[in-house]
Amino acid sequence: MNDELSAQPILDGELLRAFAAFATARSFTHAAARVGLSQPALFERVRRLQEQLGVTLYEREGRALRLTDAGVRVAAFAREELARARGFSRALTGAPSEERVTLAAGEGAYLYLLGPALRAFTRRPRRGPKNMSNSPSSNTGPPPRCELRVLTLGGPSALEAVREGEAALAVGVFDLVPRGLLARDILQTPLCAAVLRTSALARRREIPLRALARARLILAPTGQRHRAVISRAIASLGVQPAPPVTADGWPLMLQFAAAGLGVAVVNGVCKPPPGVVLRPIPELGTVTYRLLSRRDSTSAAAERLAALILERSSSPRA
Repeated sequence: MNDELSAQPILDGELLRAFAAFATARSFTHAAARVGLSQPALFERVRRLQEQLGVTLYEREGRALRLTDAGVRVAAFAREELARARGFSRALTGAPSEERVTLAAGEGAYLYLLGPALRAFTRRPRRGPKNMSNSPSSNTGPPPRCELRVLTLGGPSALEAVREGEAALAVGVFDLVPRGLLARDILQTPLCAAVLRTSALARRREIPLRALARARLILAPTGQRHRAVISRAIASLGVQPAPPVTADGWPLMLQFAAAGLGVAVVNGVCKPPPGVVLRPIPELGTVTYRLLSRRDSTSAAAERLAALILERSSSPRA
């Protein structure tokens, strides 16, 4: 007997569906409600999947549940398999084809970087002129529906969303890229000081770090990478800066700068509000925005969006 035909199927669709819900919610109770099961029933399906695969899919970390490395891989596989099954079902019943892709990025990337690519991706394809050919191949049917789902997530969370298959793509500043993910550079941009156009600092083409250290800064909250990088750089000068103003997100930081509350340090992709200009800070160097995807992804919709992001978001800024 053919070994492939006699082998037991190791992954049941309902088990994958249960685990995908759990991987998203990280809670058996919330995941059960998401898929219409009781909490014990969903727990049992995840347990059976672990048993079939012979690996631990999740573990407890304090009061939280987190996926193991194997769990991350299974979650990504489960989401892709479920999406493939939905597409096959639509094709089998003659329903219009549907493209669906999820993108994870931070607020600043959506506001200042990704707009042109997202508009191009969601624009309905134009039909060609009628009666150009009598060939049956000229009638391609209705264009596929295109659904874009966006997740607003900071860098580490956006990266995890791609690893676990919750998002097909992520855009952000990623220093370390885990194995299994593909990183493509979009653009490099300097770290800049956002200063009032009427200030003395605005008369400089570039602002040295020591001059910046004497100003009241507007920085991201404690614990964020942006604040840590700037704080370490200023500390290396032996300067004791004034306590910074804290603001979460580029838009609020820029509005605080426009209100005269201090000097914001932002990425050069940002568009300053009226009355504010951006000046590079050479000692802080540049950051690179990258596009992440899984190496084993087979989504045509995701690759189309990736191509648009690389093409339409790569203009040098600041």
